[in-house]
Amino acid sequence: MSSLEALRPKKRLFLGLLLASEFFVALVLYAFWRVSYLGLENIFEYLPALFGALLILISGISFGAVCNMVLAIKGLPTLKLFHRYSVGLIKWLFPLAVKIGKLFGFKRRQLEGSFIAVSNLIFFKSGIKVPAKKLLVLSPHCLQLSSCPHKITRDPNNCKRCGRCNVGDLMKLSDELGFTFFVATGGTLARQVVKKIRPQAVLAIACERDLMSGIQDVYPLPAVGVLNIRPNGPCNNTRVDMDEVRRVLKNITKDDDNE
Repeated sequence: MSSLEALRPKKRLFLGLLLASEFFVALVLYAFWRVSYLGLENIFEYLPALFGALLILISGISFGAVCNMVLAIKGLPTLKLFHRYSVGLIKWLFPLAVKIGKLFGFKRRQLEGSFIAVSNLIFFKSGIKVPAKKLLVLSPHCLQLSSCPHKITRDPNNCKRCGRCNVGDLMKLSDELGFTFFVATGGTLARQVVKKIRPQAVLAIACERDLMSGIQDVYPLPAVGVLNIRPNGPCNNTRVDMDEVRRVLKNITKDDDNE
């Protein structure tokens, strides 16, 4: 079973909660329209109908974006028209989805992992491919061995590539393929790097929480996430599946001759 197939239940979990959030918002919008009906009619006879049509249009686009994600999970053709709205929709509805998820006993971390799976699905379904030199790969500083004396944040070239952590592996891969590799201490520094380098796409390695916030922060810049491995707990000597990183890189990079 491939890694993407293994993530399928998580995608369905998040999309189910996202759809529930959509229905809730639609009910709230309908209630708001009903309450404001008389006031709008007093202003202009056709204003309630116009306002209602606007709310239906907004709800229709939102439901269309969610249905598009469901089609993607099923492996069916999707409409690229809705891809551009998907991440923005998820960002807006995620807090509500978390609250609904808690009512059913789901933890925030589960939903964050599901968000990443859905976001990655949208990325791959969009068919985004960029030259390696236009790709930025971001990693958290906890990927470096905590006892290492060499400071690699801001300058990963300080890594001695001793093989005791995955930073050296990523540096070697960067030399091989030509992408830009950077180790960030947090979201603020990561955003600064994205703004400075101006890549065409980002591959981020982090925990669920940081990946979710990072993908949302760089939107509409396309970003794909790879979860780190935490054998010692969060933020302490973490690892990354290098085979997974290579698989993702193969799917999102293209030769410069194909630009």
